[in-house]
Amino acid sequence: MKTTKWILSALVVSFLVSCNREDKEIFITAEEATVNAKMDIANNDVTDIVELEEKNTYDNSLSGRTTEPILDALPSCTTVTRVPAFGIPITPGTQVTKTIDFGTTGCLLASGNVVKGRIIITFVYNPGATTHTINYAFDNFYHNSIKFVGNKTFTRTMTTATATMPSLPIVTMNMDMTATFPNGNSYQRVGQRIREIVEGYTTPGILADNVYKVTGSWTTSFPNTTLQTSTITSPLYVKMSCMAANKPLIVSGVISIVRNGNTGTLDYGDGTCDNTALFTFNGNTYTIIIGN
Repeated sequence: MKTTKWILSALVVSFLVSCNREDKEIFITAEEATVNAKMDIANNDVTDIVELEEKNTYDNSLSGRTTEPILDALPSCTTVTRVPAFGIPITPGTQVTKTIDFGTTGCLLASGNVVKGRIIITFVYNPGATTHTINYAFDNFYHNSIKFVGNKTFTRTMTTATATMPSLPIVTMNMDMTATFPNGNSYQRVGQRIREIVEGYTTPGILADNVYKVTGSWTTSFPNTTLQTSTITSPLYVKMSCMAANKPLIVSGVISIVRNGNTGTLDYGDGTCDNTALFTFNGNTYTIIIGN
């Protein structure tokens, strides 16, 4: 009889542990939505940095800095080196490597986020092309204490100009990266993120009036090996004017998050410069904090 009771107890414990494990795999928590939001903010900053440094090379191939200083948004704590070295003329077809070094103590971006470590980009200098491919890699890179590892490509394509609209850049970020949070949890994100400028391009000397539209989809692997699919169902909008408030720059748009047939949504709001988003799942809505 004692043996029978012990077996029954073991089966009950095993069932409860199994249910608990399945709940963690099926249900999407507000904490996990916050993880997604923080990775979104990091992706946005990385896109800004990579696009800026590639563009600067075309603006001034000798110095590698834009001819419009207001657009050179990297903070003074950043060191940029290049191969070929600055001061050496670059001819079409030359492979360029730029290392953007934010140091080891933390460097405050205009977006209000803190980074350290290095981002290394490589591309072939081809000023006559309408499509440019830029490889990027992280070297001991941290964004708000989250360590990012990985490498992939950006593609910058210029649209065809019309009588009423100039040629505009569309930047596609191909992602294959791992983010490790301060608590040791690691998340792998694979997918694509497409960003195009929708306001401010005709005033190149003014950064604050730029507005970007972001679309795309990706999968995220969680520490318990659960796979989650995220799709931007309502375009995300990034307002550079939010830099004045040192707030995260994603101000509106909705991401649909699906896990094992269960769906949640992450809503970035109505366009207000703030550091919150609303996560809704199973009829419940939670306010989550993003950025710093």
